[in-house]
Amino acid sequence: MPTKARQYRDLMAGEDLIVSCGAYDGYSARLIEKAGFKTVATSGAAISNSRMGIADMGVMGLAENLDQCRAIVRAVNLPVTCDADTGYGNPVNVYHTVQEFEAIGAVGVNIEDQVSPKRCGHMTGKEVVDSIEMQKKVEAACLARRDDDFIIVARTDALAVEGLDKTLERIKAYVEAGADMIFADAVNSEDTIARVVEAAKVPVSVNMGFGIRARPTTPLIPLPRLKALGVRRISLPRMLPAAAIRAMETALQVMREVMETGIPVDRPDLLAGIDEIMDLMDYDSARTLEAKLLTTETIETKYHR
Repeated sequence: MPTKARQYRDLMAGEDLIVSCGAYDGYSARLIEKAGFKTVATSGAAISNSRMGIADMGVMGLAENLDQCRAIVRAVNLPVTCDADTGYGNPVNVYHTVQEFEAIGAVGVNIEDQVSPKRCGHMTGKEVVDSIEMQKKVEAACLARRDDDFIIVARTDALAVEGLDKTLERIKAYVEAGADMIFADAVNSEDTIARVVEAAKVPVSVNMGFGIRARPTTPLIPLPRLKALGVRRISLPRMLPAAAIRAMETALQVMREVMETGIPVDRPDLLAGIDEIMDLMDYDSARTLEAKLLTTETIETKYHR
């Protein structure tokens, strides 16, 4: 059976768009798999926001990101690409960062050209490093991987800082340095996407802000149109955390109303049942493992058999 990295390479070489929803924990990763998607992409912003309770402004470090991504990779059978931010330092740091992510079972990483401390790609105030420094980071990432199928995604935030022409120069340089995929963040039009695809000559990934109320930095574009423009991967990093936030707000508001009236309510439309949660997290496998590894006496005592 091909490795997960090889599976991802095969998807990149295929004709279907790769649609990667952003995961930030075990629940979100398993829901992506259950829904029938073929890949998972971790969202650095969502991990930073949910794990640390702070804005995505470069405070989260390598250790915290790795710890969360390790759990996500382990939770599913799908290929998982991980957001490695700026690589956590210079090209030497990037070398070790890539090896750490490969060791936890990720099939690839995003490395971006922002100045550290970085910030969410859709925030203002971004800065980018010199193109040559980013080229060396891409070279370091390629040198570090043990499996040649491991994907190096070079992300550029230069559009908001240097404009399109400079961004296209950067893209060509990153591809020459060995990038397997280009991710130009915050692209603002179909024409820009087409120019990026033309310059890259390797698979191109774009973010879509599905469900964002305010006008997203990247406009919502139909998937067939993105495919026609030559895009290979669509990532939706904010969809699941945004959905979870709205659902939690609604449930908490209902609970506030219950507290005021004193009358309990049953809202299965808002909450997953305990059986659904157990099914999602595969409690049956846990019980099977108990039956296999625990003594008969322990099982009988535990379950009163």
